[in-house]
Amino acid sequence: RVCFGGMSGHGGFVHTFSVPRHAGRATGHAPVQWPALPCQPLPRWRSPETPMPFFARKLPAMLRAPFATLPALLVASLLVAGCSSTPDDPTANWTTDRIYTEARDELNSGGYDKAVPLLEKLEGRAAGTPMAQQAQLDKAYAQYKGGEKAQAMATLDRFMKLHPASPAFDYALYLKGLVNFNDNLGMFSWLSQQDLSERDQKAAKDSFEAFRELSTRFPESRYTQDARLRMTYIVNSLAQYEVHVARYYFQRGAYVAAIGRAQSALADYQAVPALEEALYILIQSYDALGLTQLRDDARRVMEASYPQSTFMTHGLKGKSDPWWKFW
Repeated sequence: RVCFGGMSGHGGFVHTFSVPRHAGRATGHAPVQWPALPCQPLPRWRSPETPMPFFARKLPAMLRAPFATLPALLVASLLVAGCSSTPDDPTANWTTDRIYTEARDELNSGGYDKAVPLLEKLEGRAAGTPMAQQAQLDKAYAQYKGGEKAQAMATLDRFMKLHPASPAFDYALYLKGLVNFNDNLGMFSWLSQQDLSERDQKAAKDSFEAFRELSTRFPESRYTQDARLRMTYIVNSLAQYEVHVARYYFQRGAYVAAIGRAQSALADYQAVPALEEALYILIQSYDALGLTQLRDDARRVMEASYPQSTFMTHGLKGKSDPWWKFW
């Protein structure tokens, strides 16, 4: 009888079978004598005294619950830690009047970067009220004075889209014109000796359009008179820009291009000082190209419009080079 053992839940399991007694008789040999084997269970994979590993144990239900909620507790602790590191809002308990007062104080003292967030808070807390509209306009002004012109334009465009019937719409147009009306070349403008008319005039044209809309829609506005003065300045600047380009081409021998720019200035602008130089450039360019008939026609216009013109006697006014230019 042979015993085979295996593992079971409570120890070893035993299977036995017997060999028939006639085994081996066909060959003439004596029956096989199998040694007696003890039919005992195979040894367990651990002894009863060996403690079960921690990961193989089955914990009681009341002990499994804390481990099941451990990830949630970790996430909650991280959220609490993150919230505790967020700085407190000092304006949380402020009234809208106090926020507006603090923002105005920052504006008056030149703290434009500090005024903008206060006005944004005021705009949110006083939404739908005239104070929110005032906060938007003040924010645009603070951004303009702080050098953030793109943000100021976006704020003004948003205001005019949301409040087309606002009593302060004329001021919004005036401020929009001011944002683009930049006659300040910076603290080093005296070094480069650059004139306003020598720069790209897209911003000046946008400013002119805003001032023109203001003067057309609100002729009695308190801002209209100043807007018209600035429009005159812009027109002179735009005309001078065209003449500046025409002069640039003329001095480099590009007479056809110079004629085109001079004619553009004469056609688009009237009664501006730059037209005198435009006529002179036109006369000289026609003469250089051998177009005597056109030259004489332009000369007659010059003599009739500017009989005392210094350009006909002294030519183009040379611009003095900056002190740093040695060539």
